[in-house]
Amino acid sequence: MKRLLVSPSPHIHGDESTGSLMRDVIIALSPSLLVSIYFFGFSAIKLALVGALTCVAVEYLIQKYLMKTKVTIGDYSAALTGVLLALNLPPNAPWWIMFIGSVVAIGIAKMTFGGLGQNLFNPALVGRVFLLISFPVIMTDYTTIPDSWFRPGVDAVTGATPLAIVKEGLAKGMTLTEIYGQNDFSYLEMLYTKIGGSVGEVSALALLLGFAYLLYRKVIKPHIPLAIIGTVMVFSGILWLVNPEQYTDPVFSVLTGGVLLGSIFMATDYVTSPMSNKGMIIYGIGIGVITVLIRNFGAYPEGISFAILIMNSTVPLLNKYFKPVRFGKEVKHG
Repeated sequence: MKRLLVSPSPHIHGDESTGSLMRDVIIALSPSLLVSIYFFGFSAIKLALVGALTCVAVEYLIQKYLMKTKVTIGDYSAALTGVLLALNLPPNAPWWIMFIGSVVAIGIAKMTFGGLGQNLFNPALVGRVFLLISFPVIMTDYTTIPDSWFRPGVDAVTGATPLAIVKEGLAKGMTLTEIYGQNDFSYLEMLYTKIGGSVGEVSALALLLGFAYLLYRKVIKPHIPLAIIGTVMVFSGILWLVNPEQYTDPVFSVLTGGVLLGSIFMATDYVTSPMSNKGMIIYGIGIGVITVLIRNFGAYPEGISFAILIMNSTVPLLNKYFKPVRFGKEVKHG
């Protein structure tokens, strides 16, 4: 006989489900994915398909034959992990890199902890960082961008990331004025079509459109993305005011690299981010500070992935000390 479990009121039912939320995130990623297909052609499609299919297959096999539990690939979370990982890879990355990263993301970062809702770290970012450490040459090679179906006649174009160009130039003793002069950086180009970077970093505008959709659908709250972006702007702005020839300005710092992709789609993951508004803000500030520190004083030109994973580890503490107000509890004012 099945037991009937009764919990105290209130009982609130919503129309949202894991599947509907994951679908909304995939829809929000569509503008960025379509822009990447325009610039990179089949290469972008290949990475996204290999990532999604591999993640779904790995989760199915583990749940079916190892854990022997209910298969939950229908909630789209595994497919979303694959797409997110693909958007974090260089456009010329080989398919087997995508395959290995997907196996690590689902098999180690997600299913080892018990599956959806139990993992401590963002699976897609674990996969990316694993690949970055294991295959640094491939994961930092942006020098050749695949030809797109929509841009025929171009065999390859130089696509080193602006952050990498700045990092390398400063290491050679150049000033930012000299670096900018040689590379003709444009804020408008970074906003609409920034060629250099991972598959998902092509267009800041496409990412912002996805952000607007997620806010409209109430899939995420604005606290984490705004806290990250605001902190990156303030911290980098202070450094820039101290020495504008050695530190990039706030707008450049936000529009380049993976700040927008990471803050909108990776840091806001329900499972690995805080539940309370105060916790979200502290979490976002921590990510922003660590990102700027790694960018300016670390070995890597980009730091958003490491920053999110580091702050993922603080989420249990943030949830413990910054709990949402319980329903029905009297709140003191004044």
